[in-house]
Amino acid sequence: MKMWLYPLLVVLAASSYGLVSTIIKLAIQGGFSVSEAITSQFFIGFCIAVCIFLLTNREKISFKGIKILILAGVLTGLTNIFYGRSLIYLPASLAVVLLFQFTWIGMLISCIAKRQLPSRIEFISLIVLFAGTIPAAGLIDVDLSQIPIQGWLWGLTAALCFSLFLFVNSKPIKSMNTSNRLLLVSFFAFMTTATFQSPEIIWNGTLFGEGLWVYGLALGLFGMIIPVYLFTIAVPKVGLGMSSILSAFELPIAVLVSVILLSEIVTPLQIVGIVIIIMGIILPTVLKKDKL
Repeated sequence: MKMWLYPLLVVLAASSYGLVSTIIKLAIQGGFSVSEAITSQFFIGFCIAVCIFLLTNREKISFKGIKILILAGVLTGLTNIFYGRSLIYLPASLAVVLLFQFTWIGMLISCIAKRQLPSRIEFISLIVLFAGTIPAAGLIDVDLSQIPIQGWLWGLTAALCFSLFLFVNSKPIKSMNTSNRLLLVSFFAFMTTATFQSPEIIWNGTLFGEGLWVYGLALGLFGMIIPVYLFTIAVPKVGLGMSSILSAFELPIAVLVSVILLSEIVTPLQIVGIVIIIMGIILPTVLKKDKL
């Protein structure tokens, strides 16, 4: 049971991230900017983290490992800032594909940190994932030459920040419970976002007076609280390399949610790509189980 539990938590965390691009697009359709949507995400996410801390924590707040938590919070904020910027220039499908590059970037970081090559199972899984990525995102026969270079750079930078976040979050901190860690990560993520985005929404009436809080609540839950909470529990148990592979589930979820909420059309080729990605995610766990 434990062998499946922690990988499942990583998949659930990544799946919640898959909702972010669609919710941001809905916020844009509602008349808000990307900057306003992302700021609302981390402000409301921090408020939820405070509530969780007050309801579940009976201990004094601990600042052990504060350097790791500051870095994790900053990287969380930067990931969403850069990802939001990429959505200004890119179609949602391509933005998700660029963010998806965290799979091999995370594996590379893991190999450098451990000073060893990926296992054969992990390497095969990465190949399968990449085989399904392009058709799943619907990028075959699409002209990409007109897309501004800024979009590519923002998307790849978001992928790098997300990979580094997974790496930092894989570091266990002794005597630090999950709600305590979530509170501090969400605080530093909000401070990072408030510095570079639109903090004025909190006091100028945009957040609550104009209804931005509805999108902020959804973004705060699915783009901050759920993934950070679950990643904090599971990544140290699963490891960075395998977590990067399992997090690829974000792409199929992003495509599925865009179909449901944005009425985007999914082609049979995209469905084939999604199935291939799911196979690439399941493959390592199945092969490792067979070896036991």
